[in-house]
Amino acid sequence: MTTSVEFGLDTFGDVTNNAAGTPLPHAQVIRNVVDEAVLADQLGIDFIGLGEHHRSDFAISSPETVLAAIASRTRRIHLGSAVTVLSSDDPIRVFQRFATLDALSNGRAEVILGRGSFTESFPLFGFDLRQYEELFEEKLDLFAELLKQQPVTWQGKLRPPLKSQSVYPPVENGTLKTWIGVGGSPQSVVRAAHYDLPLMLAIIGGDPSRFAPYVDLYHRAFREFGRPSKPIGVHSPGYVAETDAEAREELWPDYKAMRDRIGKERGWPPMGRDEFVTEAEHGSLYVGAPETVALKIASTVKTLGAARFQLKYSAGPLPHEKLMKSIELYGSKVVPMVRDMLAA
Repeated sequence: MTTSVEFGLDTFGDVTNNAAGTPLPHAQVIRNVVDEAVLADQLGIDFIGLGEHHRSDFAISSPETVLAAIASRTRRIHLGSAVTVLSSDDPIRVFQRFATLDALSNGRAEVILGRGSFTESFPLFGFDLRQYEELFEEKLDLFAELLKQQPVTWQGKLRPPLKSQSVYPPVENGTLKTWIGVGGSPQSVVRAAHYDLPLMLAIIGGDPSRFAPYVDLYHRAFREFGRPSKPIGVHSPGYVAETDAEAREELWPDYKAMRDRIGKERGWPPMGRDEFVTEAEHGSLYVGAPETVALKIASTVKTLGAARFQLKYSAGPLPHEKLMKSIELYGSKVVPMVRDMLAA
């Protein structure tokens, strides 16, 4: 049985409430995220991922900057994005920022590249949403060239060509670890294999086993390319408390607030308690006591052959103090339990 599984935490820097139920300033949320990552490092958690958003309900628009602050206060935890919206960014600047983070953290930087499920960055930075697919494909192609850390000669359609152009700073040792974040598109799965990159599956609803065909497709694509497969990771939301009942009662109102806010923008109906319970019991919401969450994570890891599991631990206005407690239980109880289950 696989035992070499890594365990991470993800956050989008959700704007949380104080004890009086008032939203905290973005600046305080960012400082709290740094403290949360420091705790994760102390608990031996392998990875912390910060999402990139450009809207009022999420505080982190520049993950690399916050990750650099985390790097200065931690020793071993790996630091990455969750995800970097490459379509509306410059691949060279993304590479430079993460290479700089890698230097500051002594080789702990990673980047997860994706198209993003939010589109606010496109008008903000002057990109045409009608080129959504084309932008990502071309920019990923350039980023793959940058990973070789050689003078780049490259030509696309959406930016001027490069001829024997060196990019600095180089990654000090090896190659910048780069994942492709995928929400369920077969084309994206094959694209990750084409570029010989690890796959991070964003599974935020439904039975995780429904992603098994994508895992099979990923491995089949590698066989057709004549290369060994790269690792697969899973990103899913969750929350840990002392008991199942406590976890559900604490998470439910804030999770619903976040889900309904986003759902209103996308035409989804409000979330009912039955849907929440179904996701907790049979879907991709990892909420409960440590043993409950551990059993569910172990099942997903085994079903999908995952080499990493990343718990998205923040959920709307859920207060920082509760997030810290959830992180403590995840690192001190859930992760050791999962390791034991996988080794059995």
